[in-house]
Amino acid sequence: MKNRFHVNDLLSGVVVFLVALPLCLGIALASGAPIISGIIAGIVGGIIVGLLSGSHISVSGPAAGLTAVILVQLDQLGGNYAAFLLCIVFAGILQILFGVFKLGFFANFIPNNVILGLLAAIGAILIVTQLPYLFGLTDFSWKEVWTATPDTFIQKFDAGAALIGLLSLFLILAWDSSPLKKLALPSALIAVVLAAVFNFVLISIGSSWAVQSNNLIQLPNILQAPEEVLVFPDFSYLAEPLIYTGAITLAIVASLETLLNLEAADKLDPQKRSSPPNRELWAQGAGNIVSGLIGGMPVTSVIVRSSVNANTGARSKCSTIIHGVLLLLAILFFVPLMNMIPLSALAAILIVTGFKLTHPKLFKQLYQKGWRQFLPFIITLVAILLTDLLTGILVGLFTSSAFILYGNFNKGVRVYKEKHLHGIVTRIELPSQVTFLNRSALISALEHVHKDQQLIIDATQ
Repeated sequence: MKNRFHVNDLLSGVVVFLVALPLCLGIALASGAPIISGIIAGIVGGIIVGLLSGSHISVSGPAAGLTAVILVQLDQLGGNYAAFLLCIVFAGILQILFGVFKLGFFANFIPNNVILGLLAAIGAILIVTQLPYLFGLTDFSWKEVWTATPDTFIQKFDAGAALIGLLSLFLILAWDSSPLKKLALPSALIAVVLAAVFNFVLISIGSSWAVQSNNLIQLPNILQAPEEVLVFPDFSYLAEPLIYTGAITLAIVASLETLLNLEAADKLDPQKRSSPPNRELWAQGAGNIVSGLIGGMPVTSVIVRSSVNANTGARSKCSTIIHGVLLLLAILFFVPLMNMIPLSALAAILIVTGFKLTHPKLFKQLYQKGWRQFLPFIITLVAILLTDLLTGILVGLFTSSAFILYGNFNKGVRVYKEKHLHGIVTRIELPSQVTFLNRSALISALEHVHKDQQLIIDATQ
């Protein structure tokens, strides 16, 4: 009953598909992998992992958090992507073993403020990196936008893409704040469809406002020349030690990212359902084995697509399977149609999603809970923005652990001064569990017991 298909799943699957499409392509390019490998990973993450996973909201596919790992591994292998595919396959096998040996419990030790810091950082990254696409500046990176000269900026500026992007952004915000929000159609889907239709009309009438080709989705046609597009594992590298060290690194990083994103995705689920982490690990492992064997990138649970999935009203994992099927159909049959969609419309969806993840209310709520909750959240957020996903999370975990340790040093042991007829009796009440973390508080309590005073150490708990 939990996974019964609902009409919202179809609509969410379509929107997630439209968001995943440019992300799959962009992550592949950023990782130095063949562009088709990102789409393959998206298909596998949607269909294979979607079928095996126990999560209702999480969406899997190629992840930006693995970009640095892939670049390093490819560099060590001399840029041989066919050899790197073996790393993906063996990483998948390790992930299955992680799941079998129930190592998913690690997710239970991730503090809530670190997870919220991860979400906020992803939201901030989304907003900043998608701004160039919103204004039709795909030839610029987000850093180059702020340093470009006015002449260069004007030459690269696509007025049509900027117009469609801003109109899409306005439409999404207006739709979500109006009574139309109660309708089954999500605002993101409406924005994308209208953007494509509007651009088609501009092209048909020969308008100079028509979006330039470099600001449209550009899918390769796999049916025309599959032998030039697809890459398969090179098993002649089985004796290469770098394959196995790379597989271990990839398995650990991908598993950590999956567990964190799975936890974050569960927090976005309107029905507040929890996902089994061990099942997710072996589902991801199976997905990576399949993806590696057919030329795809590594897959993990990805928070961007998961958040879009939740925000558009998905009820079950049918939506992520639908998005995988749509990716497959798109790459096979609908390349010309998909290539009519402006990237600026998709950027508008992602910017709104990013704002929801890093909403000012989140900062206010954590600040009101005190510095012990707020500081690890902010430090995690800043560390991810300044470094990378894995490093930032580790910094956040260290910071949060330091606050927890500090709190335990001074809590747990209670001291009571009781007045009796024969004098003052000091009673030290121990908590239910006493560890080295209570040592400092216990020593401090004992030091305040004066000579000849009576002392009772109460360990009844």
